[in-house]
Amino acid sequence: MANSMLDSILALVTPDMKQAIASRLGESTQAVQAGLGTATAATLGGLAAKASDSGFLSELMNLASSANSQNVLGSLTSIAGGGVSGGVGDLVNKFLPLVFGSSQGQVTSAIQQQSGLSGASATGLLKMAAPLVLGFLGRGQSTGAINVGSLSNMLRAEVPALQSYLPSGLMNTLSSGAAQMTSAVTAGAGAAAATGSRWLVPLAILGALILAWLLFRSMGAPKEAMQNAANATSQAAGAAATAVGSAASSAWAALGEMVSVSLPDGTTLNAPTLGVEARLVRYLGDGTAVVTDETWFDFDRLLFDTGSATLQPASQEQLRNVAAILKAYPNAKAIIGGYTDNTGEPAANQKLSEERANSVMAELVRLGVDPSRLEAKGYGEDHPVADNTTEEGRQKNRRISLHISAK
Repeated sequence: MANSMLDSILALVTPDMKQAIASRLGESTQAVQAGLGTATAATLGGLAAKASDSGFLSELMNLASSANSQNVLGSLTSIAGGGVSGGVGDLVNKFLPLVFGSSQGQVTSAIQQQSGLSGASATGLLKMAAPLVLGFLGRGQSTGAINVGSLSNMLRAEVPALQSYLPSGLMNTLSSGAAQMTSAVTAGAGAAAATGSRWLVPLAILGALILAWLLFRSMGAPKEAMQNAANATSQAAGAAATAVGSAASSAWAALGEMVSVSLPDGTTLNAPTLGVEARLVRYLGDGTAVVTDETWFDFDRLLFDTGSATLQPASQEQLRNVAAILKAYPNAKAIIGGYTDNTGEPAANQKLSEERANSVMAELVRLGVDPSRLEAKGYGEDHPVADNTTEEGRQKNRRISLHISAK
């Protein structure tokens, strides 16, 4: 699996550069390293919060192109020692307000508190993160590896990797008033969306359909009218994804701070304190815990396309973690269960639950788990864990769970 964007960007910073930044700011190298990680993660988080805004992404790529033409990556050593200035300074002064808007002060305070830096040093590291990100994007653009479309997907998939670097709640701050990740939460107990959010998607889709009808009507009209209708349809669909993606971000933040989880084979995972990975490891490592039919572990960071079994890229971190855990406990066998609420036709719910369970199993096998140790089952509306008469209860019942059938 390729490194995350965050890992790739931080890898651009050499030990000598960290020392130069520390000397310039009057801080320790360790504090600079921590602060730069938080600043870069916050910058990527700010970009991810607007990943559905094509206009924003186009403006961002224009700045990245300017960074590449100024050879920002080749100037990182001098920037580390002397700070941003000249043309790079002009780029940074355009970039940071574009990303953070009125939240820039809150972001700087979060970097300061997370890393124990002074306010001036936190500001300096945020300004250092800007050319790192712009230089990385500019290089990717110049090689054809990154464009507006691919960047949107990359940023959405990056969000889980950012959580271990960011203070709790900062992603919500970054997302406030901005377009959110375009992904639909339809499974995962503990990943419940805000009450009523379920209805925002069909309402926005209905609006998109109406606008699509207008588009067809305009087929005989001038090209400009057709383009306007197409743009309006795209915006409506993006609004649906924005609403549900915001719910996903809030639910994931409620799982707590990211911590290191050590496995018997020496592997170390990053996972939320209250997430399924930590609980699964404790259970498998407890020799006194017996296998029972009632012991199930609900995935809490899986995203599917609406009404389908297609996993979203943001699900990969938890799937990789669970695969690593199962490989570290080679005697463990598991049943993957898919569940729905009782809304809709039972037969359709049963089919969807089976398809999603099979999709998760297939991904775990792709990640190296022996298929003979896994079984996928769809339970449809059966075995609810909450009251289906409430929206909150229905959200909890739409889930993918894992049962350890042998240890």
